[in-house]
Amino acid sequence: MIGSSHAGGSPTLTTGQEWLVDASGCTPERLKDAASLAALFEEFIVLLELKVVGQPQWHVFPEPGGITGLTLLAESHLTIHTFPEHGFAALNVYCCRTRARPDFESLLARHLGAASCHVRELKRGVTA
Repeated sequence: MIGSSHAGGSPTLTTGQEWLVDASGCTPERLKDAASLAALFEEFIVLLELKVVGQPQWHVFPEPGGITGLTLLAESHLTIHTFPEHGFAALNVYCCRTRARPDFESLLARHLGAASCHVRELKRGVTA
């Protein structure tokens, strides 16, 4: 897919979009619960019509640590790193095709108890 031109007139080949999400004020117990995180990932998968490749991977750290999760997708990946001792989660959603922005604030409030979210969206691509 050809996107907008960079300065100098070179077109950009868009290879997807990536959301980097910092969720603060989360419920520490939910950040230590792999089932809560898996439910969050499942909602993203359904909402964005993603296709999972293989089995999701979850690594649970010893107390007071959290969980690192990764789901490989035909469209790229979902990852999360949780820090229950800080009530914080770092989420990364990368899709190789453009999709509508999910309501991260609502999803993370519902699944993780997040009080606030900072979302950065990156357009990924190469100069053609």
